[in-house]
This record gives sequence, structure tokens and C-alpha cells, in this order.
Amino acid sequence: MSITFYEASVESYARILDSVAGILTAGAEYAAQAELDLQEVVMTRLHDDMMPFHFQIVSVAHHSLGAMRAYQSGDFSPPSFKLDKDYQGLQAMIDDARSAMASILPEEVEVLAEQGLVFKVMGQEIPFTNRNFLLTFSLPNFYFHATTAYDILRMHGVPLGKMQFLGQMKTGN
Repeated sequence: MSITFYEASVESYARILDSVAGILTAGAEYAAQAELDLQEVVMTRLHDDMMPFHFQIVSVAHHSLGAMRAYQSGDFSPPSFKLDKDYQGLQAMIDDARSAMASILPEEVEVLAEQGLVFKVMGQEIPFTNRNFLLTFSLPNFYFHATTAYDILRMHGVPLGKMQFLGQMKTGN
């Protein structure tokens, strides 16, 4: 049995979006108890040459819901680098992406798999099939930014475990 484009995209995105929402909630709860400034978290970088927590969360939304929109429109560009959201705004962005993802139907997605999009970045236009974009660019970036956000929260002392990142797994025979 082969995996469908819907399963690879929407279901993968939705599971980790749920996890990211959970770790954001855990981060807010911990911050309240530990008197941690959430704006400090929003601006935290793992390394000087990396983007801050804010960008990690924006990228999680962009590489999920933004990618789904790109599969339909045929255009994808990097997310905004503006640092214009506070912690609650980032939570709302993830909640919006989760809600939108829940409304996408499998039959809407399957027809998009072999269509194409153009990734526009720094004056370049890189053509992809939607399937190749998902597998070689969007999903790797999505997981990278979700992991980096998790790592930043852990660095601040938020008590998170691997299972909170993995989320609800599909099981069965």
C-alpha cells in the first residue's frame, strides 16, 4: 500500500502542529510558574547566526498551511522575517494553522500531488512538483523549525519530553 499525498502532507503537518500547540502551552504555563519573560523566549536564538524562536514558529505555520496554499496557487516564497508577534500571537498563528488544516479534505489534496509550484527566493525561481517540494523542502523545513522551537523551550527549562514533540502517533498492524 502506498502513502497518499494527503497523508504525507496534511496528516503530517496536523500532527506536529498539534504538538507545537502543546509545547507552546507548556511553555506559557512554565513561564508563569518560573517567572520567565515570554518576550525573552520569543527573541531567543540557539546560536547567534540562527533566527529566533519567533521565526521558528512562523516557519512551522508557513511550511504547513503556507505550503498547502502554495500547492494550490503554484507559488511559494519564504515567510516574513518581521518579528511582529508576541508569544500569544505565535500561539494564535499555530491555532489558526491547525484549524485550517482540519478543514482540508483528502480529495482536495490528492489532485495537487503532481501539479507544480515555483519556489521564489532571493531573485531565483525554482520549479518543483508539489510532491517533490513536500518531500525534499517543506517537510524537512517544517520538522527543523518545530524541533528548533522545542529546543529553545527546553533551553529555557520548560519540562518537555520527546513524546510531546512526536504527538499522537498512528498505530496498528
